[in-house]
Amino acid sequence: QVQLVESGGGLVQPGRSLRLSCEASGFTFSSSWMNWVRQAPGKGLEWVSTINIGGGQIVYADAVKGRFTISGDNAKNTLYLQARNLKPDDTAVYYCANGGFASWGQGTQVTVSS
Repeated sequence: QVQLVESGGGLVQPGRSLRLSCEASGFTFSSSWMNWVRQAPGKGLEWVSTINIGGGQIVYADAVKGRFTISGDNAKNTLYLQARNLKPDDTAVYYCANGGFASWGQGTQVTVSS
């Protein structure tokens, strides 16, 4: 069955960086669309970014464009989100989800605070 396991979250100061990872199994990662979605405290889900692992197409939400980079490693079946210049508003639980948002990981907490 499909499994998605996120890691890499933590507490960071504003302006610092983090790299989130999502290990995928149970489906053909190399030909999939993959997504990052986040949920800030007390708010709804917010789409962050999508990548076509096989085709290379990438899109970002305006809130993270220019600061976050999504990528995938086919050899490791792993999705990444490099988050730079983090802001307090980036504080959220970050989830990876597969192409149709049918399967989600458990999430990893990112807290940006001084």
